[in-house]
Amino acid sequence: MEYGAARALEGRLVAARKASAVPDVLLLCEHPHVITQGRNGRREHLLASPRVLAQMGVAYFETNRGGDITYHGPGQLVGYPILDLSEIRRDVGWYIQNLEEAMIRATREYGIRAVRLQGKTGVWVGDEGAPEEKLAAIGVHLSRWVTSHGFAYNVATDLRYFDLIVPCGLAGRKATSLEKLTGRQVSVREVAARVTERLGETLGLEMRPGKPEELAERLREFENGPAKTGAREVAAMA
Repeated sequence: MEYGAARALEGRLVAARKASAVPDVLLLCEHPHVITQGRNGRREHLLASPRVLAQMGVAYFETNRGGDITYHGPGQLVGYPILDLSEIRRDVGWYIQNLEEAMIRATREYGIRAVRLQGKTGVWVGDEGAPEEKLAAIGVHLSRWVTSHGFAYNVATDLRYFDLIVPCGLAGRKATSLEKLTGRQVSVREVAARVTERLGETLGLEMRPGKPEELAERLREFENGPAKTGAREVAAMA
């Protein structure tokens, strides 16, 4: 899904969630090649000129999420949880830690030791004493305790595209992928299912498959005249 289209859909869902017109939603997708800059990012961390990006077919967006600069592309699982934390737990640090924990648990199911690093948001791997590599990035935004943006987990990502940036503004840190770590092909859809299940565990939420047509109908009803819902389940869409 093109990044701009995903952001537009997310914006509609955030507005609807604030009005309780939709339940909590987890959007899962892959994007065509795109680089996004967080509100705390520095433009010098983009190492490629607009001309080079155009030649390589890489889009560029500035966003209101936290964090610095990152890359999204095919083979990467991108998740956008749209949750009302006022009904779960009003704690941003707790929320980010549980996004990390869900991906750490999913990664360990593939026999890979994944960890969090003090002061460095995301999911990291690497032998003790060796420079850590980043497997997943996190950047979120909250408005009236409703979350947007989320996480990007490298499953089968072409890691060469990270050479266009200083990933997350951390010089000397490399990105890695689950396929590189396991040495075998891994399906993004398979990882999506595992991360979704683990996210439900860490946040204490019931996860159920979402139906795009049902979500679209709820959005239409809200935008044409808000309809209230007391639903507390999380719709997970892949």
